[in-house]
This record gives sequence, C-alpha cells and structure tokens, in this order.
Amino acid sequence: MGLTSLADIMNIINSTHGDPHQVLGLHRVELARQAGKREKGCDIRNIKTESALVMRAFIPYARRVFLLDPGDPDFERELDRVHADGFFEARIDGRAEWFMYELRVEYDSGNTWTFYDPYEFMPVLTDFDLFLFGQSTHYELYEKLGSHFITHQGVEGAHFAVWAPNARRVSVIGSFNGWDGRRHQMRLIKNSGIWEIFIPGLCENDGYKFEIKTFNGGILQKSDPYANFMELRPSTSSLLVDLNKFTWSDGAWIERRADAGAKSPLDLPMNIYEVHPGSWARKGDEQRFLSYTELSDELIPYVVDMGYTHIELAGICEHPYDGSWGYQVTGYFAPTSRYGNPREFMHFVDKCHENGIGVILDWVPAHFPKDAHGLARFDGTALYEHENPLQGEHPEWGTLIFNYGRKEVKNFLIASALLWFEKFHVDGLRVDAVASMLYLNYGKTPGSWIPNIYGSNQNIEAVEFIKHLNSIILGRMPGALMIAEESTSWAGVSRPPESGGLGFNMKWNMGWMNDFLKYVKTDPLFRKGLHTNLTFAMMYAYSENFVLVLSHDEVVHMKGSLIGKMPGDLWQKFANLRVALGFMYGHPGKKLLFMGGEIGQFDEWSEARSIEWFLLEYEHHKALQLYVRELNNFYKADEPLWYKDFQPGGFEWIQCNDAASSIVSFYRIGVWPDITVFVCNFTPVTREDYRAGVPIECDYREVLNSDEKRFFGSGVVNLEPIRAQAVPWDGRPFSIQMRLPPLGVAVFKPVQRAISQHQ
Repeated sequence: MGLTSLADIMNIINSTHGDPHQVLGLHRVELARQAGKREKGCDIRNIKTESALVMRAFIPYARRVFLLDPGDPDFERELDRVHADGFFEARIDGRAEWFMYELRVEYDSGNTWTFYDPYEFMPVLTDFDLFLFGQSTHYELYEKLGSHFITHQGVEGAHFAVWAPNARRVSVIGSFNGWDGRRHQMRLIKNSGIWEIFIPGLCENDGYKFEIKTFNGGILQKSDPYANFMELRPSTSSLLVDLNKFTWSDGAWIERRADAGAKSPLDLPMNIYEVHPGSWARKGDEQRFLSYTELSDELIPYVVDMGYTHIELAGICEHPYDGSWGYQVTGYFAPTSRYGNPREFMHFVDKCHENGIGVILDWVPAHFPKDAHGLARFDGTALYEHENPLQGEHPEWGTLIFNYGRKEVKNFLIASALLWFEKFHVDGLRVDAVASMLYLNYGKTPGSWIPNIYGSNQNIEAVEFIKHLNSIILGRMPGALMIAEESTSWAGVSRPPESGGLGFNMKWNMGWMNDFLKYVKTDPLFRKGLHTNLTFAMMYAYSENFVLVLSHDEVVHMKGSLIGKMPGDLWQKFANLRVALGFMYGHPGKKLLFMGGEIGQFDEWSEARSIEWFLLEYEHHKALQLYVRELNNFYKADEPLWYKDFQPGGFEWIQCNDAASSIVSFYRIGVWPDITVFVCNFTPVTREDYRAGVPIECDYREVLNSDEKRFFGSGVVNLEPIRAQAVPWDGRPFSIQMRLPPLGVAVFKPVQRAISQHQ
C-alpha cells in the first residue's frame, strides 16, 4: 500500500487540490500496517496504524530528490519517484519530530538546486487579517495581499497572497519556476477566498503572475492586483520589489502636514502645476521618457522656480496603454515602470518635499480596463465588476465599473488610496470621474442601466464607498488632500459625511471652467453678452471648497490649446491669456494650470510628445512664462488671495455689472485692513482715467500689471501710488482713478503708512 492516496497524487499532478500544503511537504501521518495469520486455508488480517513522518514533493522534470536537514549535515534521505510526472515521496524513519528541512533536486541536465520547500511553511495571514478583509476594514491590506519580502519561520523569502474566491486552483508562476503553474500551487485559506504561499529565496525584480484555473476549466494568467511594480508595457508581469529599502528624509514635512495646530491646507495658498510626466519633456529626439530621477533633477527645480506649491501627476498608477493618459489603470498599487522603479518614484516624492512642493496623484476608482491580464473577470467570474453589463460597463469608455457593494472590492480601493499616502508619502489624491461613480446612468442611454432599489439613478453603494474612503483617508492622514473631479451639481461633495456630504475636502470647479473659457474664447466685441459667465461663479463659490482648474481636459480632443482659444492677433492672444490668468488668481478658490499653458503652447497637448519648450526662444512666450512666475509668487505671498478662500468674508465685488465695458473689479480681504484690489479689463480699449470704488481712504500702490512691457504688454501701468479721493463710487465712500490697460489686469495694495495717516 502506497504512502499517498492516488487521489491526492492526481490532484497535485493535475493542480486541482484546494490545499496542496496538506499533501506536499513533511507531515506526521497515520500509515496503515497489515498483520495476521493463516488459519484453515483462510487469511485473517488485522489493519493497524502507526504514526510516521512522510515527505512528499512534486517537482516536474526532476531526476532525483533528496531531503536534507540544515542542522544535521550527515542527514540525507532520497525520495522515491511514485509518479512519472514528478511526484516523489518517502517515509522518514529515525526521526520522531517534524523539522525544518531543505530539498536538493537533481535534473537530467546535471543542474542541482537546493532550497527550502514552500510547503513546509505555515500560513502567514491570520484569522484577524481575514476577518478585517471580509469587513472591508483591513486598511493595511497593501501589506498583506500581493507579494512581500518577509522572514518567515526564520527563512527569507517572498509571501504571495491573492483574492480569487471562485478559482479552482491558483498558482504563482514566474521566472523562478519556468512559468509552470504546477510548481507553486497555493493554499486556499478557509472560506476567505484568499490563496497564499511563501516561497523562499526569491530576489528583487523576479517576474511573476498568478495562474488561475477556473471552475469551467479555463486557465488565466493574471498580473498581481496588489503588485507594487510591473514590467514595462507591453509586457504584463508583476515584479518583486521591497519598498522598505527606501530611506525617507521628509519626516519634518510629514510632521508639519499632520500638525493639528497648523493651518488646514484649505487655509494655505495652493497653485497646482498639473503634469503628465511622459510628455513634460522627453529625451533622445522624443524617443525616451524622463526617468523619475531625471524628473527629480529637472521638473522639481522648474516647479520651484515657477512658484508653484504642488505638482499634480497624471498617469502614475500603472496602466497598459499610453493613449489612456493613465486613466485606465491595471496597477492600483504600482507606480508606472515607464519612468523607473518604485523606489525611484519614492525619491522623486522625497525630493519634492525637500523643496517644499506637495505631490498630488490622479487616482481612478471609477472604472478599469478589460485587458486580459488585469482585474476583468479575475478568477473567471465578475469579481471586481458587476456580472450584469447594465451595471458593470461604461459603454462610452469601454471600461468596467467597480462593484462598490462588495466589501472586498471596497477594501481593495481604500487600501490602494492609503498605500499612496502611507508608503509613497503623497500629499493628496485627485479622484477622477467621480460623477460617473455617483450616477447609475452616467454616459448611458435609456434602457441601458438599472435603477437603484428606490427607482432613482443614484449609485447608493458608490456614495457609501466614497464616504467611507474619505473618512478613513482624512481621519488617518491629517493635512491630506482628497480632491474630487465631479462635474455635476451634486450637493456637498466637499462637505463632511456627518453633515450629508461626500467627505472630500476640495472639488474641481468645472462650472467655473466652462463658463470662463466660453467667455475668454469670445471676441471682446461680443463679451458684453456673456458678462454673467465672469460673475456667476460667485453665486455658488462657497457651496463647495473649489479648485479653479484649467486642466489637460481643456487642451485636447480638438478643443485647442489655452493660447489657441484666445481671440485676436498675436498680441491680443497673449494679452487675453494674461488678463484671464490674473482674474483666475484673484478669484476665490485654489488654482490649477496644466503644463504648457504657462508658456503659451500653441499646439494641443499630446501624450506622445514634449511640451514645445523651443517656443521660449520667442519673446512673447518667454514673457508669458515670466508673467506666470510672478503671478504665482505674488499669489503665494499675498495673504488676502487665500486667507479666506472658502468664506464669504474673503471677497467683495467692487463692480460686477459693467457688461458694456467688459470690466470687473473686486477685492480680496485678509486681516483687515490688508486687502488686494483687482481691476480687470476684458476689451482691447485703454481706459486712461478709470475710476474704481475702494473701502479705505489711503494711497494705493500698483503691485502687478499684466500689461507691463516685460510681459509683452503695451506698458499702460501706474508707476506712482494713487491717492484715494473722497469721491463715492461703486457704492464705496472712496475711489481711485487709474490707467486701466487694454486686455489687462491692474492689481493694487493699500499703502500701510498711508492707512495709518488717514485713520
């Protein structure tokens, strides 16, 4: 009678055993022993059992297999081949207790390999891990699922774990086992749906995937959903990496960000430079991306020099298709390998913090692509998505929608968000396509979607997921930013969940962006008919914590570049853009400008080529860059421009009804009497004696003028301080008379000495 049942042997060979660890490895088992005597021509036998150590190994293509004891160099026991496909076993006599062992395997090629057997190790995941995962509250799940270098039972190796509850079998395949799904079959842990295995002796950059045998007999090869590193596309393997080998030096930055006594990010200046790293600047005649290291050396100094406070990075989460710009993600836990490895990305973030720059990532929990190696039908079933395509697909984008009602899916997404903060030290996430999450009928025609249980179009499960996500991120990460790209009028996007909001702390102001761009694209002759496009945003400015955005979405798909939208001749185009940016920086709300806008790039943005830096050889482009730099630095230094961004007491119109002249004026308010006065002229007509009401009787000094000649303007400026007169104007008791430039903005500050003299 054999030591192992034929059924167990065949399940291992055919890789259909749910728990191969129960068969393979060294086990104390009860073996049957026959004893008896012959009486009157009949066999009388008694079946007895005895306890023994039995070693089993399944190693295809092995010629001989030996069991070794690292603690006893004299011990060696050869295993017997009991199946031609490579199943070996032996009874280990003379040993009473289980011991840590190694296997030495000899192949026909003459190669010999000695290693610790993955099937001698106990599970790594605990019952508590499994419980938290099932409740969608395992917030350190990124430390448990996927692949991680650990020391387990005194042995160094890599632990692999993956959620595939409907799989018949899951194996780790990789460069270390010839991509053979029979070699490292994983154990299914209880009823969790999680499969795991610990494999000793693996190295960084070893490639791997999960091979999944489905219940309908199919074989899938999937990238690790929790991987921290992926091969460069078009290859799709996951790669082993140890994130803990990076040493951070941004402790002071993180401490300041988390300081409960410090100002909230809402109360600080924020002007964001939105960057697609793969097209900010390329090397080698446009054939090569900048690496994370090169971006550290080139992008960060540029951002610092230009006076921005934050970088927002598009396309950092791993994605297979360049043309998606990173908004169709397959690696929710991995910085893209297009620019280097994860520790090099850590270096980039660390250098940003060293230089006083915050880092915001675009993050996409709304949908994912159908690529065969990704999340789609991960274990042969609709695991991360809905089974019903009326619920599970975005027909407009050709992508799949996450099943936000599934606890394990919610945990996957929350753990992804936390990873970027806690392991990669980013300062914020700009959550993409929130509107598509909130509405079941987003981008769908009648009859192609399923209402919720109340018959409406709100995605109740997505709403609860978003609230859960934001409460955890902002609760665990004081000072963090969660910014919604939400394009509808959903109420309370940036309000706390306890008061009925979604819990983001900021929201992109898409309404302002659409109205504003429509206005500035219009010929000045006809702008008076669109005057409310300039002023309407103040009707709802304090309903949310808004970021004013001129983003990548506005300079693609035949929309034209930012400078290309401006009407008029070359001079007028640049003057229009300068006054537009001046108005934007004075308006309540944080600021975002997409790369290329600051130099007046004429061509639409393309992910396939660099920003047109050669344009800086021309005076008007260089002057625009100078203007944006000075505007950024003035914005950061002038407290009224951000002191009360989200409170009504931080802004007052001076004149918002002069549609005939296309002029608006207002002032921002800091700690009184610190105010900043903006007067914006959206026509090409110079106003030599323009009068504007002011609240304080004092001298006013012009501190910024977009029409300065160094900005490629016409030079209509106010060189001397202007004394406020007791001439009531615009509903104010005092007024100043100025030279107002054509297509320009003039910005004034009260002279503090003059204020004290008049008080």
